[in-house]
Amino acid sequence: MQISNDRRSHFERIGGEEKIRALVQRFYHLMDELPETHGIRKMHQADLKGAEDKLYMFLCGWLGGPQLFVEKYGHPRLRQRHITFPIGDAERDQWMLCMNQAVQDVVEDEGLRKELLGAFGKVADFMRNKSE
Repeated sequence: MQISNDRRSHFERIGGEEKIRALVQRFYHLMDELPETHGIRKMHQADLKGAEDKLYMFLCGWLGGPQLFVEKYGHPRLRQRHITFPIGDAERDQWMLCMNQAVQDVVEDEGLRKELLGAFGKVADFMRNKSE
C-alpha cells in the first residue's frame, strides 16, 4: 500500500536498521509493560530478546531492507511458525495495540505511519488461527 509519492522502500523511509531496532524494542517494551497485553505476553518466553531479534530481522526484510531473517531461518512462513499459539481477535488486538503505539512513538512521518499500520493490520488479521 503506497499512499505517499515517496518511491523509497519502507525500510529507507523509516530510517533503516536503527529505526527498525527502536520500533521493535518499543513494541516489546509495551508488550512487557501494558496489563492489557498480558494475553500475548504470556505466549512469549520470560526473556524477550530472542523474539525481539527475530522480529527485527523479519521487519528489515519485510520493509524492503536486508533479508536478515530469510538468510538465518529461511522463508518466514508466518502462520506456520505461529500455529502453536492460539491467535484470535483478542490476541490480534493486543499485538496491534503494542504495534500501533510503537509506530506512533518511533515513526515521525505521518503518511508512513498510516501505511505501516495498514500493512501491520493486514498481517495481524492473517495470523488469526482460532475461532472466537
